[in-house]
Amino acid sequence: MKISSSILFTIGLFSSLANAIVIRHDVPQQHYDASLSDFVPLATLYNIGVHGTLIAPDWVLTAAHTVFCMNPGQLIKVGNELVKVSQRFSYPEYRLGKQHDIALLRLSQPVTSVKPAEVYNMQDEQGQVVWFIGAGGFGTGDQGETVNYKDNKGKLRKAQNRIVNVTDSDIVFKFEKGSKGEALEGVSGNGDSGGPAYIKQDGRLVLLGVSSRTDSWFYDVGEYGVTELYTRVSSYQSWIEQVIGAQSDAARRQLASLDPFLHENMEEKKMDALCSSLSFEK
Repeated sequence: MKISSSILFTIGLFSSLANAIVIRHDVPQQHYDASLSDFVPLATLYNIGVHGTLIAPDWVLTAAHTVFCMNPGQLIKVGNELVKVSQRFSYPEYRLGKQHDIALLRLSQPVTSVKPAEVYNMQDEQGQVVWFIGAGGFGTGDQGETVNYKDNKGKLRKAQNRIVNVTDSDIVFKFEKGSKGEALEGVSGNGDSGGPAYIKQDGRLVLLGVSSRTDSWFYDVGEYGVTELYTRVSSYQSWIEQVIGAQSDAARRQLASLDPFLHENMEEKKMDALCSSLSFEK
């Protein structure tokens, strides 16, 4: 397939906003290898990456900055199933590159082969060690990301990190080196946007965060010292429940933004072609 300038732009877009997995330089790479069995409710929105999490049979939670192609009929992958999106609902106060980076995708039919993750409902995230998983860019902390998510070709990796701070809207991680880091310390790579920060409790998968953005002036994506922000899902539990539980689409529209959040240089007249090129084929 010929790569158009708009597709190349989108690859650059994910590189600038999205933040598989970047790992420690002193741990064998294979220790970070992952599969869908590690996080079965993982959703993948585009054929070049970007993720979400199934939280109900017909609902996926993701980052609002990823939804520009999530139009009715767009195919995404949940587990190993291809399913169509029917509607998108983003948090009403979200603005590109800012906090409140969270969105819900309603699916055209329930996914029956995957057990949804639970949404974390406590306010004690700080200090917890969580897992990330994704198929985005890859590298090690001493060099940063060296393999982009296109060249990573969908290989899944997982990593750990400790939540060092929380705000009303975000949970915060720092990529630590050596003894300061976790055994499988890592951070998200480009193309992991919308992906989960999760824990396992008594065999249950519980979602704490949604991959949103970096917040470091002096570090590139994946370098030791970089700070990453994930949207804090516990702060949005009420909104999530209201949208999913609404009795009508009209009620849902009152609770959410329907904006596709087109990024700079995205032209509305070219979006159909762009979204088609990024879609999974059924």
